[in-house]
Amino acid sequence: MGKKEIQAMRRPFINELFRNNKFNLAMTLISALFGAGAELVISWLIKEVADLISGTGPYGFGTLLMIAGGAFALFGVGWILDRTFLSEFRAKAMKQYREYVFDRLMEKGIQAFSGENSSLYISALSNDVNTIETDFIGRLQNTIQSGIAFVGALGLMLWCSPLLTLIAIGFSLLPIIVSVVLGNKAAAAEKNVSDQKESYTGMLKDALTGFSVIKSFKAEKSIAGLHDQSNGNVAEASKKRTKVNILVTYSSGLAGSILQFGVFFVAAALALSGRGITAGTAIVFVQLLNYVLAPIQAFPTFFAGMMASFGLIDKLAQALNKNVSDDGEQIPPRLNEGIAVRNLAFAYEEGKPVLCGVDMEMRAGGCYALVGGSGSGKSTILNLMMASSKNYRGEILYDGKELKNVSAGSLYDLVSIIQQNVFVFNSTIRDNITMFSEFPEEEIDRAARLSGLKKLIDEKGADYLCGENGSGLSGGERQRISIARALLRRTPVLLVDEATASLDAETSFEVLDAILKLDGYTRVIVTHDLDENILRRCAGLFALKKGVVSENGTFDELMEKKGYFYSLYTVSEGK
Repeated sequence: MGKKEIQAMRRPFINELFRNNKFNLAMTLISALFGAGAELVISWLIKEVADLISGTGPYGFGTLLMIAGGAFALFGVGWILDRTFLSEFRAKAMKQYREYVFDRLMEKGIQAFSGENSSLYISALSNDVNTIETDFIGRLQNTIQSGIAFVGALGLMLWCSPLLTLIAIGFSLLPIIVSVVLGNKAAAAEKNVSDQKESYTGMLKDALTGFSVIKSFKAEKSIAGLHDQSNGNVAEASKKRTKVNILVTYSSGLAGSILQFGVFFVAAALALSGRGITAGTAIVFVQLLNYVLAPIQAFPTFFAGMMASFGLIDKLAQALNKNVSDDGEQIPPRLNEGIAVRNLAFAYEEGKPVLCGVDMEMRAGGCYALVGGSGSGKSTILNLMMASSKNYRGEILYDGKELKNVSAGSLYDLVSIIQQNVFVFNSTIRDNITMFSEFPEEEIDRAARLSGLKKLIDEKGADYLCGENGSGLSGGERQRISIARALLRRTPVLLVDEATASLDAETSFEVLDAILKLDGYTRVIVTHDLDENILRRCAGLFALKKGVVSENGTFDELMEKKGYFYSLYTVSEGK
C-alpha cells in the first residue's frame, strides 16, 4: 500500500482528535503564547538589568520592575487558560477518537470480522489509545509553546546580535540532525511494543476464556509458560524502547550542551575583542538559548511519539478498512418462495475442501434439519448462509437472489442466527432481549412467551441482572434469550446452529420444541440431537457426510431407506 493511501486512511482518525475541539485547542495555544511571551520578556529584562548594572542600560530600576510585573501577570493569565482548557481538549480528543474507532468497528460485516484477531482492536482501544494520548496529544501543547518561545527567542537574538544569531543557528544543526535520525528509531521501538502488547492481550484473553478447560486438563503450567513467554516479549520490547528513549534524551542533551557552550564561548570572545557585544547580550544569549534548545530537545521525543502514534493509527486504519462494502442489492425482509443451495463448494484452506457440491431446497415457512457427524460441514453451511464469506463456489439463493449480490444490511433484516455459544451482556434480561433498542411492551412479551422465557421473567423480573456473559443464568435460559432476540426482530428466517449442544436432554427438547412451534418462520436447524419427536416435525432432513448431502427427505422416508441417516439414528439411540 502506498504512502499516500495510508495517509488518506489515517486522516479521518486524526481529524476526530480535533473535531469540535478547535476552540479548546485555540485557547491552549493562546495560553502557550502568553506563557512564551512572559518568558521572553523576563529574558529581555535579565539583559537590561545586566546592562544597567554595567552602566550601559537605558532603563531605570522602576521601569524594569513595572515591566516585570506585567510579565508575571501575563504568565498568570496563561496558566489560568492552560488549566481551564488543556484538560478539556485532551479529554474530548480521546473520547471522540474512541467513539469513532468503535463506530467504524461496528460497521464491519460478519464476513469482514470473521477470522480477524479481535486482540488488535482490544489493544487499539486500550494500550494504543493511552500511547496516543500521552505521546502525541499530551505533548502537543508543550511542543507548540516551545515552538512559540523558539520563534520569539530567535527574533530577540537577531535584534540583539545578528552575527551571534547566525553562529547559534550553525551550532543548532547538530541537535536537529540528532532529532531526525533518532526520531525514526524511537517510532519503530514504540510500534514493536504495541505489537507485543497486542499479542499479550490476545494470549490473556484466550487464557481467561478457556479457564475451565485449562483447569480440567491440568494445563496450568503449560499456559503459565505461554504467558511468561508473551510477557517476556513485552518486557524485552519495552526494554529496547527505553534504551532508544535514553539514547534520544542523552544525545539531545549532549547536542544541546555543545550548542549552549559553543555560543556562549563565541559571545565571550566577541565581547573581549570589542565587537559590540555587551555583558548583558552575552548573558541574554545564554538565557535565550534555553528556548532555542527546548524545542530542539523536545522535538525528538514529540516526533517519536507522533510517528509512533501515527504508526498505531495506520495499523488500526488498515484493519478497519478491510471492510465489506454494503453496496449489494437491497432485498425485502420477507421470504416468499424459499432458500436454495446449489452445487455449493467451500474450503477454509486451499486444497482442503469442507463442502463439495451441496444441494438443498427449503420452502418458505418450513422447518429443516441438517444432521451428520462432526466435520461434515453443517455449521459451515449455516455460516455461509449468514454471509460469513463470499469465497464459495456455487449458489446460495434467497427467493432466487444470489447471496453474494445481496447487501449485508438487508440480509440481516431477513435472517437471524441462534448459535450454541450465546453471548449475554452484563445487563438486564430486558436489555439482552432487546439488545438495548426500544420495542413495544407487547412485542417483548410475545418474544418472551414464544421463547419460553415468560416463567423466568415472572420469577426474577425483566430487570434481573444476568451477570458477566450470563453467569446468573442457566444454559437453557441463555439459549431462550437468544431465541427471544431473533423473534423480537421478526426476521422471517431463523438459522439455528447447534443451539442445544451444551444442554441436557430435557432442556434441549424444550428449546427445540419452542423453535418448532414458531409458525410462519423458515427454520434451518443444525442439531446433534437425533430426537425422533423433533425430527418427525421437520419438513425435511439433510444428512451430510464429508461435505456432501448424502441423503435428504422426511424422517420416515430416510428411515425406510436404511442408509446413512438410518445408521446415524440407530447409533445415537444405541440400537
